[in-house]
Amino acid sequence: MQLDRDLHDLGLSEPILALLQRRGFSSREQIEALLTPAEAPEAKDHFPDLPKAVKRLQKACKQSEALAICGDYDADGMTSTALLMGVLRQLGAQPRAAIPSRQDDGYGLNAAMVEQLAADGVRLLVTVDNGVSAREALERAQELGLEVIVTDHHTLPSERPPLLALVHPACTPEGSPYRGLAGVGLAFVVARALAQASRSKQALAMALDLFCIGTIADMAPLEGVNRRWLMDGLPRLKHSALPGLQALQQVAGLDEAPIDAGTVGFQLAPRINAVGRLGDPALVVELLTTADQDRALELARACENLNRQRRELCDAIEAEARALADADGQQRSPFLLLAQGHWHHGVIGIVAARLVERFNAPVALLASEGEGRMRASVRAPKGFAVDQALQQCSDLLERHGGHPAAGGFTVRAERVSALHERLNRLAQQWREQAEPPGVAPEALLRLDQLGRSFWQQLQRLEPFGIGHPTPMFWSSCCSISQQRELRGGHLQLTLRQGEATARAIAWRWQGGSSLPKQVDVAYQLRMNRWQGEERLQLELVAIRPSTSEALVLQRHNRSYWVQRDGESLVIRNAHGEELRGRSPGESDGDLSVDHPQAEHPYVRALVLDAARALGMAA
Repeated sequence: MQLDRDLHDLGLSEPILALLQRRGFSSREQIEALLTPAEAPEAKDHFPDLPKAVKRLQKACKQSEALAICGDYDADGMTSTALLMGVLRQLGAQPRAAIPSRQDDGYGLNAAMVEQLAADGVRLLVTVDNGVSAREALERAQELGLEVIVTDHHTLPSERPPLLALVHPACTPEGSPYRGLAGVGLAFVVARALAQASRSKQALAMALDLFCIGTIADMAPLEGVNRRWLMDGLPRLKHSALPGLQALQQVAGLDEAPIDAGTVGFQLAPRINAVGRLGDPALVVELLTTADQDRALELARACENLNRQRRELCDAIEAEARALADADGQQRSPFLLLAQGHWHHGVIGIVAARLVERFNAPVALLASEGEGRMRASVRAPKGFAVDQALQQCSDLLERHGGHPAAGGFTVRAERVSALHERLNRLAQQWREQAEPPGVAPEALLRLDQLGRSFWQQLQRLEPFGIGHPTPMFWSSCCSISQQRELRGGHLQLTLRQGEATARAIAWRWQGGSSLPKQVDVAYQLRMNRWQGEERLQLELVAIRPSTSEALVLQRHNRSYWVQRDGESLVIRNAHGEELRGRSPGESDGDLSVDHPQAEHPYVRALVLDAARALGMAA
């Protein structure tokens, strides 16, 4: 049986091909489309209201009109605001930012903001990353004679509110490559169309940089135009002409490191988000639009200070929350609901996500909102739908919202007990049906395969993110030659497999210090850069004692037990029926299979999957 020999001239090794196959990229055409995605199609053919929005914005630019950009206080909303502010200023308009306060106003455009803008003489308002659900504010704008262009990617209401133009992914044709855009992507679509209509390439010069930051920070799916534009923009970020992005890199200590999606997601985006959580979002908008390098560095340092405060707050709240949860011991509720009046609204969502990881249970953290109300952030493991759970509790809540993995709500203090009881019932029902949590690596690697060539192949699959996550590999029968506990609860290991060694680190390790001599490890790969040296590092996801037990493969809702027997491959199904294959050698890449239906497409695919899982495919 030939093992996809026609794919090998793509320059990708067998483990890389294995993980692509597991992700559904089984043909040469699919892989090439991933590696080199198509250019973005003409946006006006996908967004019906885009020409109307561009025409109105052109008028504002030609007449040097004062207008407002209403964003949100997360990284997506702040980068969206800065992007349009920069482009519109270049084209002659006089835009001003109008971002609500997380603490005082809550999410999105509101009627009070509209009234203040109207009083200040604003007659055109553009929303970014919000607006579709702000019916009261949009109706008030209509009453006051303000025209509103809404760009948003949140759920559309059943009835369209009053507005001049709507630029929304759901308005595009089915299957459109624009379907996955976040708020900053929609702002980029508008800015790009406006710059083209105005015949100004200079106006758009730095917009792609901000698109990259906001898209990764908002965890938008990395497909369609998101992937195309990120591949175009990420290589430019290191040398961005925006003083604010250069200053952010400086305070984050990224002077020597290249900028990839991981760097944006774990280094730059948190420093931007910290401002929206604890400070004034106007700080970020100014940082990302200023041309003054000294001012940019001053603002970046302010972001750094807020990010430090954010980390300290998160650690303190997590310690309190874990103490409360641990106090219940084995009697811990299936839905973990914890409340302290002094907890900070801006960071409880981060802590809730940490607790989900620790306890594998849905979590709600509540903080006081005043006047007898509590405001909560909710996070949950895969399979527990937060939005549906909150909908089933809507009669107990003042307001709520979210999506399957995360949400929030406001509840009166006297209803918290009844709410917790109902959420516990829902969580218990989910727990009884949920599969045990597990780790699912995508390909087996030998430690001697880890080198610069493999890393370069892996980088061809970048950028990684939602819908195309950072690959997870595993290595078997590794011995631990060194073990060291680091400050902060991290664990560093040196692993050996034959003559090959690799350094590995387990962040926030909770498994204790007693490890077996031989282990199997699941991990993601990172390039660790220190004092001018580069070294691949295994970031551990799971460790288990090495075992000769069969692996379990899941295919089409069926389970197969797979193991090696010398140079043979053995596959057993749930009925105990056995299939055997043998590789005659790595030179020809053929795997002979002893089965009457060896050439059946399903059997071929099963054998290939099993061979790759065990590292037997040539």
